[in-house]
Amino acid sequence: MSINGTLTNALSGLVAASRAAEVVSSNVANALTEGYGRRELQVSAMSVAGVGAGVRVDGIRRDVDNGLIADRRAADAGLGAARTLAGFFDAVERSIGLPGEEGSINTKFARLEASLVEASSRPDSESRLLNVLRASQDLVSQINTVSNAIQSQRQAADGAISKAVESLNTTLLRIADLNRDVRLQAGAGRDASALKDQRQAAIDSISELVPIVEIERDHGEIALITIGGAILVDGKAAEIDFTPVGTIMPDMTRASGALGGLSLNGEPVDTSRNSHAFRAGALAALFDIRDTRAVTAQAALDGLARDLVERFETPAADPTLPAGAAGLFTDAGLALDPADEIGLAGRLAVNARADPDRGGDIWRLRAGLHATDPGEPGRSDILSGLAEVLQAARVPPSGGYMASTRSAAGLAADLLSRVSAERQSADVALTQSEAKQQALQALELQDGVDTDHEMQELLLIEQAYAANAKVVKAVDDMIKQLLGL
Repeated sequence: MSINGTLTNALSGLVAASRAAEVVSSNVANALTEGYGRRELQVSAMSVAGVGAGVRVDGIRRDVDNGLIADRRAADAGLGAARTLAGFFDAVERSIGLPGEEGSINTKFARLEASLVEASSRPDSESRLLNVLRASQDLVSQINTVSNAIQSQRQAADGAISKAVESLNTTLLRIADLNRDVRLQAGAGRDASALKDQRQAAIDSISELVPIVEIERDHGEIALITIGGAILVDGKAAEIDFTPVGTIMPDMTRASGALGGLSLNGEPVDTSRNSHAFRAGALAALFDIRDTRAVTAQAALDGLARDLVERFETPAADPTLPAGAAGLFTDAGLALDPADEIGLAGRLAVNARADPDRGGDIWRLRAGLHATDPGEPGRSDILSGLAEVLQAARVPPSGGYMASTRSAAGLAADLLSRVSAERQSADVALTQSEAKQQALQALELQDGVDTDHEMQELLLIEQAYAANAKVVKAVDDMIKQLLGL
């Protein structure tokens, strides 16, 4: 090999080693950077007329496992949905309260029963009658609170959907812009790895909202499609629309048009279907809460409220009640209208005729709500009747409960049991989703930058650099000797 060829080989080796050191330095510096893909220098041997002519730097390869990233993104979406549902059921369960807890519905029912029994033993005691009134009001207040909590969850879900859609639109536009930049860099023969890192981080930021499938296109571009088949990015970004509402009432539904729906490029998306285009992520879970889960929970609570109202609208509870009159528990002061049950739990109120603070008389709890006078102070039959109807076993007329008889307190226990079972199921799903996501994330990190490995690579690069430098030095010495002859 000629001196010129030897020098060319060594210089190309120095250049390659220098570039490799830069790549390793970048890997180590970004070992903890989210979305960073490990770089690896691509080199090949050059030859001229079958004779070695040094090292060619072919480019820098971004080393990522796209299949593993896809699995991790699907796990992100599953975790987002599980976390959203678990949060909802936990909030509803806490608003109902556990048995024995101060402020729980079950505790309120127990206190009402106890107050009625105590008052029937001393019907002449105004303080005991007042205890019945306060226990009734406390029970009503707690049922109202749970209803408000459920509707607050619907309202929060509606607001979260709006924010999620805004985030999706903004991020999809950014991904489309990064796609264009990657294509331009690739067309100019420049390394686009940094842009691909940014694109991966952008996709990861929305993977919890919607399960996304990434498809490679020409010149480094990608297309994004949901597992439901909706094209989010392919050349240009899709436009997702959603209109939130100011206040959600129990009777407002998506089917009635009172609540906003999702649309993709102007086409409506039916989120009530199990196979809709945005299914399986946190966004789908938010629609599920707003339009299904919370509605079902409200219906069960309304069924409890209806059962309570109906128990006290019978002559067995109060023989002084005229036909169609409201009993001790009312629908905002009125008798129950079975056709207007939706939202009853939020309207539930104690009859004002027995409330001195609202112009009523406390003795009506003893004598009857429509009695014309206080009657005998020792009369206890009506108070005993109120206690009996509260404890009586009956089949709940609505709310989706099993068709078996139970007391009012038993029905409240069933409501809590249903919500608790849903919460426990959601917690199990959340635990499983977290474990899956963490396992896939750990595998992805294993395929990321290993600083120990990079340090070993750096030692090899240093050795290669030193070897090529020695060749250059040897050529330099040789040339000096030749010039000195």
